[in-house]
Parts: sequence; C-alpha cells; structure tokens
Amino acid sequence: MSKPADPWHDFKSLTAARIALGRAGGSLPTRELLDFGLSQARARDAVLASFDADPLIEQLSSAGFETISLNSDASSREEYLRRPDLGRRLNSQSRDALASLNGPARDLCLIVSDGLSSHAAVHAGEVVTKLVSLLKGEGWSIAPVVIIPFSRVAIQDEVGERLKSAISLILLGERPGLGSPDSLGAYFVYGPRTGRTDADRNCISNIRPNGLPPAAAVMALHYLLNAARHRRISGINLKDERLLSASNPPILE
Repeated sequence: MSKPADPWHDFKSLTAARIALGRAGGSLPTRELLDFGLSQARARDAVLASFDADPLIEQLSSAGFETISLNSDASSREEYLRRPDLGRRLNSQSRDALASLNGPARDLCLIVSDGLSSHAAVHAGEVVTKLVSLLKGEGWSIAPVVIIPFSRVAIQDEVGERLKSAISLILLGERPGLGSPDSLGAYFVYGPRTGRTDADRNCISNIRPNGLPPAAAVMALHYLLNAARHRRISGINLKDERLLSASNPPILE
C-alpha cells in the first residue's frame, strides 16, 4: 500500500506559521531547529539594534518633507526597554522645542519611531510619502514629520496636543514575532491630549512586504483618517467599513 498523503503539506504552503515541521525520532528535524534559532536571533536583533534615523530623514527631505527630531524621556535603549513609561512622554528639551514653534493648527501630525523594532522603520518612509500625497490632494494640512527614537504609542497624545493637530498618527516598530522582525504598526487618535487610552486609538498592524504591504496600509489609513476627520472620532467607535456591500454603504454621521 502506498503511504497516505500528509494533509498538512498543503496547509504549510499557505502560511508562514510553523506547522508540519516533521520530526527526527522524538525531536524536531535539525533544519527546523536551526531556523527557529535564526528567527529568535533576528527578533532579538530587531529589538536591540540602534535606530539610525538619518536615512529616513534624508528620504523624507528628498520628498519635500520638513522633519523635526525630538527625544522621549528614555535616554537609552536599555532604559526604554526597562521603563515603558519614559517612552510615553517627551523630555523637557523636546517640550521646549515644540513650544517655540508656535505654528498654526493642523489636521494631522505624523510621528515616526523605532519602537520595539528598529528594522521596521525602513517601511515608514513609503507609508508617509504615499499617505501624505493622498491627503494633501484632499486639502489636509500636515504638520512637519516628527522623528522620536525610544517612543511608545502614547507619546502621540502629547506631540499632537502640543502641535495643535486634530489627529495624531504614529508609525513605530512592533514587538517582533518569530517570523516578522520588521513589522511596522500605525496608531492614530482623534483629538490627541494627555490621558487618552488605547480604546481611543485605531491600529493597523503588521505593515511589511510579507505582511500587510505598505501600499495597502496606506489605503486603509487613508479611509480611516478621512472617516475620523468627518465623524470626529477614533478608537472603538470607528471601524473599517470598506468591505460592506454597495447596497449597504458605510454611514458617515
């Protein structure tokens, strides 16, 4: 009798998840064990690698963007990882720098950070340039792009409030998975101010070429930001309704 086909083989071709690994006796095959170790090393490297913002700033400047470099209250990578609270607020020098700008109110401010994956920042330039191109074509006013190493999501509240922006959007590296060391997350909040909670935010996750491609993430952000601006809300009350049928379109209040 012929050996029955392994039903897991077809599933394995459809996902990057670790399934159908096989075995060598009572253990994993050497190939799979080495691949697991390599993925762990890549995840650690993404968390611990230093953030070189110069290529991103050069990319944005070449595309015509003004940038501002600020700092959180975390002074090092080690402190940032030990003290998440310090990454949620600006240091005193950065607060003074924003206060000195005294610019007009804007519809949107954008923040870029390394977050928990310095490798993810390479995708931020494409997202920023394509998204802003769409929004400016619709009359949005955009504040200078703010670059802040060692940031957590909630720093967007203080930055958006101090820049007098209606919406604050932060792009930062997400905690790496074993197959996604370069995953970028996008979080935005309508009416940013200190004290906002995660329930007030919308998130688009896993932005990377092998996850949600940056171009697709831009379209999702474009839709959600316009809905947030029109309805003056964000968070749990704002959903991506693009998949509703034409006979049941989204209701914008």
